[in-house]
Amino acid sequence: MRKRERLERAIAGEPVDRVPVALWRHWPGDDQRFADLARSTIDFQHDYNWDFVRVMPSRNYQVVDYGVQDEWGGNAQGSRDIKKRVVSRSLAWTELRPLSPRRGALSQQIQCLRLVGQALEADTAPILQTVYCPFIQAAQLAGRQKLLRDMRVRPDRLRSGLNQLTESTNRFLEALRKTPGIAGIFLVTEFASHDVMSETEYSTHVLPHIQDILAALPEQWWLNIVQVGGPSPMLSIFAGLPIQALNWDTRASADELAKAKSLFNFAACGGINERDDLLSGTPALLSSVIREAVNQSESRKFILAGNGSGFVNSPISNIRAVRSIVESLV
Repeated sequence: MRKRERLERAIAGEPVDRVPVALWRHWPGDDQRFADLARSTIDFQHDYNWDFVRVMPSRNYQVVDYGVQDEWGGNAQGSRDIKKRVVSRSLAWTELRPLSPRRGALSQQIQCLRLVGQALEADTAPILQTVYCPFIQAAQLAGRQKLLRDMRVRPDRLRSGLNQLTESTNRFLEALRKTPGIAGIFLVTEFASHDVMSETEYSTHVLPHIQDILAALPEQWWLNIVQVGGPSPMLSIFAGLPIQALNWDTRASADELAKAKSLFNFAACGGINERDDLLSGTPALLSSVIREAVNQSESRKFILAGNGSGFVNSPISNIRAVRSIVESLV
């Protein structure tokens, strides 16, 4: 069964020859040069033959051309530390303007996607571009605490900035339309956790911009995944989104995958905890974890994957094990 057919059948809840599987990680250092990031992404796919390829640029790639300065300080998840932010007063939100995808980091990422698409065209693996939602971009510009404070004290000014960040994101995605092999986006959301804000706040200040981005995607992009983080994720708030899968820590409780079936119609993407299972676990543990996830999901509406952004120091033996265990379940 070819990758696209396997994914489409799994998402539709139809029988598949085996559960689809994909892992991903950041490439710190390489993510500062588009050709190096493309090479690392291509090699990772050639090594493990995942059912889809998630391209992972620097976490801050959508905002560096606003003046954000960052560096990699050895973070195990590959994130770069922000050394300079650009929004220090609430009025600055009203001064933001959309970035051009023809220049700077966005242009570099488009070139990276083209190289990946050209190299993997014969592989038929769908390619997903990682995109950070406007609220995350705003946090990168201002810092998490200032962002939340402005959301509650200066919502009109913040909304102006979020509108510009949404338009900037949409212009970037429009420029990706003709990239070979691209099948959709992997849209990262944060803050959708009850320990951060209420569902009302999220629905008012964050969700509309996510909906705007998804509504503007090309019709031919058939695999769009949203990622939700946090210890207490608001899963039900995403139920109506026009996506094919939702990625979150399905290992947070014993019945997460079973519960998901009653919450939404799209597929669940997860089954592996990136820290406890993939980083700190063993192949034997992963075998037990994967079999449990497959049994819970009954191999329907399920894509086996990690959660979050992955760890750059996860044992290679564990990554190999994920791939081989899936094959053994056929």
